[in-house]
Amino acid sequence: MENLWEGERVRVLNEQEQQFISRVLEQKNILYSIAYSYLRSEADALEMLQETTYRAWVKRASLKDTDRFAPWVTRILINCCKDELKRRKRQASPVPAQAGGGLQEMTSDRKLDMERALEGVKPKYRQVLVLKYYRDMTLTEIAEVLGKPEGTVKTWLNKGLKQLRDKMRIRGGVYNDHE
Repeated sequence: MENLWEGERVRVLNEQEQQFISRVLEQKNILYSIAYSYLRSEADALEMLQETTYRAWVKRASLKDTDRFAPWVTRILINCCKDELKRRKRQASPVPAQAGGGLQEMTSDRKLDMERALEGVKPKYRQVLVLKYYRDMTLTEIAEVLGKPEGTVKTWLNKGLKQLRDKMRIRGGVYNDHE
């Protein structure tokens, strides 16, 4: 009888694992781009995806509403990236980001200027900009992912856009008030 219960438990766990893996795979492109926006390295972004998947699996019981899986796992990813950036800051000699690593796609000068300017924006504002304009998330979704009030997200978005405009002007970049 005990073997029957054990077999049933294994079958249920395998179904949970498959469902979990498929939900993570549905989000992989979004999660990768968010991780890359924080860490600026393909290898580091992939490592954060692994860490996020592990943490999400361990904490899967804390997800009350399975329809909210995407914001939940995105929040875990952002926390993983923040933890990694803090760890790097504590190190005596910071690890430089890989500028032209591996499979990076060809980009226009305009996009490169924008990405360089975005790197100069404060991290809390940058995350809102990335989620809004690179991931097409609504302010409500961003607020949920970050665990902040929607008003705070709007403020961070506006301040982030101002910093981005200023960085583009300083660089003699492509921003033009009349575009």
